[in-house]
Amino acid sequence: MTLTNKEVAKVLFKAYRYKKPIDFISENYQLNEEEAYHVQEELIDQLTFKDRSTVTGYKVSMTSKATQAIANTNEPAYGTLLSNQIVNDGASVSLSELFSPLLEPEIIFIVQEDLPYDADLETIRYHTRIAPGIEIPDARYKNWFPNFTLSDLISDNTATGLVVVGDPVDGLDNDAFANVHLNLYKDDKCIATGESSEVLGNPLNAIHWLIKKLHTHGKQLKKGDIISSGTFISPLKLEYGTYRAEYSGIGKVSFSVNK
Repeated sequence: MTLTNKEVAKVLFKAYRYKKPIDFISENYQLNEEEAYHVQEELIDQLTFKDRSTVTGYKVSMTSKATQAIANTNEPAYGTLLSNQIVNDGASVSLSELFSPLLEPEIIFIVQEDLPYDADLETIRYHTRIAPGIEIPDARYKNWFPNFTLSDLISDNTATGLVVVGDPVDGLDNDAFANVHLNLYKDDKCIATGESSEVLGNPLNAIHWLIKKLHTHGKQLKKGDIISSGTFISPLKLEYGTYRAEYSGIGKVSFSVNK
């Protein structure tokens, strides 16, 4: 890691620690993709040391062509999930503890056995369970969405905030994974619908991409890892209220947002 990468990680860590939004790092530092992932790794090291948290999985970001276009890329990006970022079904989240959060309904994968770098879709399906989930993306930048660059996003751990995880169930077959329907409610009013096909055509493809990408960085999906696989809809602004996401064939998950 270069001194510049360490400097960027320190800037982001201070934003986390003092909960003070910062300007995009791309305004002062020019990082390529690999350097941005190195910054993310350094940031995770600092966060786990400070919070005594542990790495518990990953999230896949930019799983649609529209979001990839924002960052001028042709593939997703990944972030690292920490143990203190996982929220149980039915929990309450404090808006004042976040920066500028969004909401993304996603299927959660829970790895049951270590997955090799050459795992195919059937292997992934066989060695994972799934759960209804809602990701709460949150970046440390001012006015961050949709104004970030790829290096901004990756360096800031791809805007990882919190992930709400419901009860796990056994996985679906390949075709069913591509045809999961979502109904999203806020205070019992349906505010959005979506389809799993919006996630790289099939959420299994997101896990397959992640396995390959992690391998290029010397990493592997391990038993127990939790993976947030990509949003069914365009991100929504998180507001006060109670949210519930219902997924056909999987189940439902909910949480409340307060001050």
